[in-house]
Amino acid sequence: QVQLVESGGGLAQPGGSLRLSCAVSGSIFAIYNMGWYRQAPGKERELAVIIRSDGSTNYADSVKGRFTISRDNAKNTVYLQMNSLKPEDTAVYYCNAEVRTGLLTWDRDYWGQGIQVTVSS
Repeated sequence: QVQLVESGGGLAQPGGSLRLSCAVSGSIFAIYNMGWYRQAPGKERELAVIIRSDGSTNYADSVKGRFTISRDNAKNTVYLQMNSLKPEDTAVYYCNAEVRTGLLTWDRDYWGQGIQVTVSS
């Protein structure tokens, strides 16, 4: 009913940059919070950053000052610009969106399939 498709991951060198995109499609009445989570090998999934419908953001301390989230509401797309990448940023990155599919339905969270980001020399 609602699909999230991530793109833009891959391999980057330490100090390099990558840009992730996540397009939301399907039966969409409204999209509220959008965000990026990440899960490193052997660790739990953690929040990297969220952006609310009013544009306000919350960044994890580990990415603050290096990552920038943005959203294009006309395209139902959220972006993550990752600069000054470090090896510890290596993880599977998951897009998340809080979506309402109809006027009389509840909001619920939807997830992308995950995309690998590897930072290595």
